[in-house]
Amino acid sequence: MGGHDARVLSRRGALRLAGTGLGLALLGTGAWGCSPDEEQGGATATPGAGGDGGSFTTPPPGRAPKPLWNAATANNSLSSTGALAVSGGLALVAADPLVAYDVASGREKWSRKGVTIPGARILVGGGTLFLASAEYDGDVVGLDPRTGKETWRSRIGKEYAQPRPMAADDRHVYVLAGILEKDFSTPDNVIAAIDTTSGKVVWREQRDAGTEEHGITAQVAEGRLVYTDYRKNVTVRDTATGRQIWTKKIKNANWEQFAVHKGLVIVADGRRLRALSLADGAERWTLDTGDFTSFNGPQVLDGVLYVSDRLHGMWAVEPGSGKTVWRNQELLGKAAYSWQFTKAGNTLYGASELDDKGGIHAFDAATGKLRWTYNDGTGDIQRWYVAGAGKRLAVLHAANLCALPAV
Repeated sequence: MGGHDARVLSRRGALRLAGTGLGLALLGTGAWGCSPDEEQGGATATPGAGGDGGSFTTPPPGRAPKPLWNAATANNSLSSTGALAVSGGLALVAADPLVAYDVASGREKWSRKGVTIPGARILVGGGTLFLASAEYDGDVVGLDPRTGKETWRSRIGKEYAQPRPMAADDRHVYVLAGILEKDFSTPDNVIAAIDTTSGKVVWREQRDAGTEEHGITAQVAEGRLVYTDYRKNVTVRDTATGRQIWTKKIKNANWEQFAVHKGLVIVADGRRLRALSLADGAERWTLDTGDFTSFNGPQVLDGVLYVSDRLHGMWAVEPGSGKTVWRNQELLGKAAYSWQFTKAGNTLYGASELDDKGGIHAFDAATGKLRWTYNDGTGDIQRWYVAGAGKRLAVLHAANLCALPAV
């Protein structure tokens, strides 16, 4: 593996502190938390104690809320960016067993053992959770995220190995798979679209020689399948036919998230954010950090592009023009930068990278001012994940899942 995955795997075992039960005090509706040091003396929160209420009091400036509940998972952070997702009020965690938790109460809704492969990411499209079969039989499996029951199964052909879902929409699940040679090697690979109703392969396109099966990040938007890879490519295909519309080299490998918004593909390319036309790949605008640093993967939420840089700066940008709305440098030298974002009301929440001082950062979405940072006090350097769930946030850190009030 490369990039972030390699760092996680090489440092996780050596640097994880013994034990994860440092005890986070559970407070009910309307409570807020103390600093991580103060939190460590509290009682361990239990699933179900958070209740189903949805009215929370805004904490004082600088004070993070305490978790409504905590639950232990089997997550091992092998799944990189797809370890956590929220669907229908349930928090889904990539692990074996694969478990769904009610975000409101913390109660386990269902659990399935032996349905995921190592490194599987949570991919929900058209109301179905798609996974590569854990039996390594070449099948792609669909589960009902509400119940965990299998509702769908297909394969792209016996001549292909290790199919991995990479993106999904209401009509198709898009799969990457190796082409099996007589010696069982897979030097070449294909991208295929499978109809999510019939299970039939709609199209299957072989990728260029030398492309790899790993390091792919993909999303579907505006009738296009867009993906980046370790080979420093941005590629766009037609979702109906699989035809490659264009591919373009960038200077830096981009294996994490990018944004697609109103006819633009916006990628981090070292010190620059680059907006490329979804139609033909032409460059529409660029934004330079202005410092000796580089951008991380961007996201667009409510019409605003949010992105961090490696010097822990936070940016809000107009996605259509590349104009900076605000820039926050409060985290410089204090805590890790945010790599994943969600938004609730007027607050932007960012999950931090590998740093024991990181956590979940809450920013004023209008000004960029840092409101609070939640840290569980474990000292574990594994990356954090955050997903919005109405008035709550589902938060995953190492093997611990919790819910925070979105305040």
